[in-house]
Amino acid sequence: MRKPPLDPNVADWAPTSTVLTGYDEQHLVTYLRLLDAAEDGADWREVSVIVLHIDPECEPDRARRAWETHLARARWMTERGYRHLLRGGRAALTALAPTGFPRRDTFPSSSLRAGLARRPNPGRHTA
Repeated sequence: MRKPPLDPNVADWAPTSTVLTGYDEQHLVTYLRLLDAAEDGADWREVSVIVLHIDPECEPDRARRAWETHLARARWMTERGYRHLLRGGRAALTALAPTGFPRRDTFPSSSLRAGLARRPNPGRHTA
């Protein structure tokens, strides 16, 4: 498995398969960002704009559906999906090296409330 892209476009619906899909592998960082935002209590509309790139003002049903299904899939990944990654062995774990994941401090809820003026770059780590 290659390193997942940091900010891929999302489908209207997240997968519902009982096994890890290629889509899941490509959206691991998206799932992490959704979980972080949920943990921080971020408003789903702001998360939809920043993480999913769907404007809830223009497409409210699509935005809500994408947010709900992707967050549900992210939670599935923490409960069951991770097992599929582990079965991939060292190659799967190497692809998930910490440099490919956003640091928690690059996506706090305060940055959500600040709006899109300064969008964090989750792949850029500074000392």
